Amino acid sequence: MENCFKIPQQNICETLAPILKKTTQTTIIMNRIISTIILTIFSLTVFAQDKITDELKTLSDNKEYDKIIKQHASISKDYSAKALYYIGQAYYMKEDDNNCIKFMDLSIAKDSKDPAPYFIKASTLNYMGKYKEAINSFQLAINLKPDDAVFYSGIGDSYYQLENYDLALESYKKATEQKDCPDRPFSMIAQIYSDLKQNDKALEAFYIAKSKISNESDSYINALYNIGLLESLNGNYDKAEPAFIELIQLDPTDYHSYAKLIQIYYHRKEYDKAKPYKEKLYEAHDKGVLKDNLKDMFCFDQFNWNDYLIQVFERYENENKGDIYNKHLFYVVDKSGKIVLRVQTEFSPISIELGGPKYLLCANKGDTHFNPGIGFNDDLKYDDLKSSAIKLFEKYMK
Repeated sequence: MENCFKIPQQNICETLAPILKKTTQTTIIMNRIISTIILTIFSLTVFAQDKITDELKTLSDNKEYDKIIKQHASISKDYSAKALYYIGQAYYMKEDDNNCIKFMDLSIAKDSKDPAPYFIKASTLNYMGKYKEAINSFQLAINLKPDDAVFYSGIGDSYYQLENYDLALESYKKATEQKDCPDRPFSMIAQIYSDLKQNDKALEAFYIAKSKISNESDSYINALYNIGLLESLNGNYDKAEPAFIELIQLDPTDYHSYAKLIQIYYHRKEYDKAKPYKEKLYEAHDKGVLKDNLKDMFCFDQFNWNDYLIQVFERYENENKGDIYNKHLFYVVDKSGKIVLRVQTEFSPISIELGGPKYLLCANKGDTHFNPGIGFNDDLKYDDLKSSAIKLFEKYMK
């Protein structure tokens, strides 16, 4: 060991110093290279993700939902939160609820600060009838974006379906306080008051809805109809009439409004004004386009007699097929909504053969049929028919 070449301690430092310096520089250079490579890879990944997201957005804007699902759903493991959202949205539009929620959850897992997937998830849960779960998701969306009217409208729908009308009203009203509020909250506020039989508040709310929403929307049509209906119930026919007329001008196929106008004109005894609307209903019947309670007959008058509501209907049938049929029907309805007596004109082939009147005014009470021998023809005056019907009410309601 004595023959070994020794370098003084100071010289060792001096000898190694250049080597250490070089090694450090190399390490720095290598780290920069590695960092550059990582940044490049990350940039390429982000670029690729941005490109995919842009592509999905374009497909979504073009409503190519099948293409989104077919080309992207199965390879979306590493997609961005927004890209996953667009895939979930495609499933939403295709009404595939389970897959929609799956992809919204994946999107939320990658970005919990975006309110959009919470909203779509909540809306889907509403469609599935899972209203309590929907409320939780709507609330998360609202927490992230508390000025979105659509979010409040959605949670209002959840509360409405759960029949929690107080919270539903609160939510819908909150929606109307936001910018760009959709039509629905205005209509639903009125609907809730109507459900609660608070007709004065409902009428006021329908007028507000009419003033706020586009006259090209179904909600506007709905508001007009309910304004006409509620004003009629209040006896304000001068206000009801223009609502129904405007509605028919916007939608000539709203045949229920034709019937309501006929009732207004019969109440005022303006029978000539009712005539063209009756003709429209008969034409629609001949074309086979009438549905529901208008398919066979229509109500053309309502009035009160003693403590009963009288509803008067006219059937479209007008052919002599050799059989008896009812043409005009007066229903006597008690306070519980039960029909306690019916008075009707009956087409009588036998009476016609014998040279008598076309219709006989008869009555039914329970299983008993009455024929007092009163007759009418097509040229009957409604006031005479109504007067005769009331006499039968008085006779058979004793």
